[in-house]
Amino acid sequence: MSRDVKPPPTPPLLVVENLAVTFGQGASAVQAVRGISFTLERGESLALVGESGSGKSATALSILQLLPYPKAHHPKGRIRFKGHDLLGANEKTLRSVRGGRIGMVFQEPMSSLNPLHAIERQIGEALTAHGAQGNAGIKPRVIELLRKVGFPDAEQRLGALPHELSGGQRQRVMLAMALANTPDLLIADEPTTALDVTIQAQILALLRELRAQMGLSLLFITHDLAIARAIADRVCVMKDGQIIEQGSVAEVLSNPKHDYTRQLVQAQPKPQARSAAVSDTPVMIAENLKCWFPIRRGIIRRTVGHIKAVDGVSLSLKPGRTLGVVGESGSGKSALALALLRLAESEGAITFEGQRIDGLKPAAMRPLRRQIQIVFQDPFGSLSPRLSIREIVGEGLSVHDKLSDVERDARVAEALTDVGLDSAIMDRYPHEFSGGQRQRIAIARALVLRPKVLVLDEPTSALDVSVQAQLIDLLRALQTKYGMAYLFISHDLRVIRAMADDVMVMKDGTVQESGPAATVLNAPTQAYTQALMAAAFELKAV
Repeated sequence: MSRDVKPPPTPPLLVVENLAVTFGQGASAVQAVRGISFTLERGESLALVGESGSGKSATALSILQLLPYPKAHHPKGRIRFKGHDLLGANEKTLRSVRGGRIGMVFQEPMSSLNPLHAIERQIGEALTAHGAQGNAGIKPRVIELLRKVGFPDAEQRLGALPHELSGGQRQRVMLAMALANTPDLLIADEPTTALDVTIQAQILALLRELRAQMGLSLLFITHDLAIARAIADRVCVMKDGQIIEQGSVAEVLSNPKHDYTRQLVQAQPKPQARSAAVSDTPVMIAENLKCWFPIRRGIIRRTVGHIKAVDGVSLSLKPGRTLGVVGESGSGKSALALALLRLAESEGAITFEGQRIDGLKPAAMRPLRRQIQIVFQDPFGSLSPRLSIREIVGEGLSVHDKLSDVERDARVAEALTDVGLDSAIMDRYPHEFSGGQRQRIAIARALVLRPKVLVLDEPTSALDVSVQAQLIDLLRALQTKYGMAYLFISHDLRVIRAMADDVMVMKDGTVQESGPAATVLNAPTQAYTQALMAAAFELKAV
């Protein structure tokens, strides 16, 4: 009597066993990854989720042996891809795997692409590195790849350089390079973090489509639980170099077992009841503001047109209230902030506490600078690495106030305490702090002058979600304490919903829609705002 014989189970595409990653040697060694194990099946999508420093990227880079040797090494562990151990592989084998059987997409495409080479050449290099020959066959393949990743006008843009492309277009070029040789596995390390919400949704939809078409396996690195929910079948939650919880996305994110996972799930920015305005009289008003940048061509640099970064925008800021400015990259949000601060040339009336400031010379503006401060997106780039925290936070006091060293230190200590930092850090330097701590230092630098208007230009976009939530709570508390007016710029609608009393939506330098936050975010009337909300809702609901 014959019996049906079941075929043996297909082995996983990727098996990581007891992997450890250590940076440095001896007493100064740092254990970035501490004995983690997971598998990735063929055609499956797995998300590695965790905050900065959890070991996500070190794990991903270990798979392709891209960590700096000998600074980084593996005290133990195995990485088997299609049954072959990559940790023990020679350089020839690794070269065939990198970009061949395994493709990788990094977080910041502008840093990953060569600024001097056209995109046709860069994608073509990915093909020739793995055996493709002859320009006649490579160019059509490059065009095919660009079309596959949804790149508009592929044939016409082959000669474009990276700086001539938008962030979403650059990320599509990176995807085309990673997919050039039809890999079995795609590793995506925070590929959507720096992108607008609509572009995020497009890239995620593209990845889902490519998985279905090509049978790709996907290892997706992210700190955003909404993105993990939208893209992954299973999730591994990492903390301090260890996997503390793993399972299906629905199981882990809807019913987390570990306290840390619960903290991540609950750390999403949440709106709170807002206090009334300190005064109904606006502290700052802009009317029909225009910020145009000339386009000059020819030998004599004749002006042939203008980039209308801000085109006829009006707004008012009230004490104790927050105006949220929403829009995609290039919409004019940051140009608007620089124009209000008189750091960019503009036309139109700008009034601060009843005084017209749009025509003031730099010397006349200087006394008002203490009243209008700004916090930038990247605190590491905006804090001088050569100055101590004492000097950074106290620098404005040295310019605007005549204080003794003792008085200045006392004000610096008070500002640091206000932002939740120990005043004992004053003699340390920016590189000694985390991203969230550096942003608190940047806020302290602005706060020490007790401004009446604080411009916040994407202050949370580079931070982990739990740090975002902490910073939002801090900003709300400081606003209540000091009655400052906030101009809060962001492309993250979850953050805007949590922070703003009123919202202004910008596109191509103009205001598409404005009004109370609840009205604009819950019942938008304009098509562009509806598209933004739909993209944000997709990430939240998938």
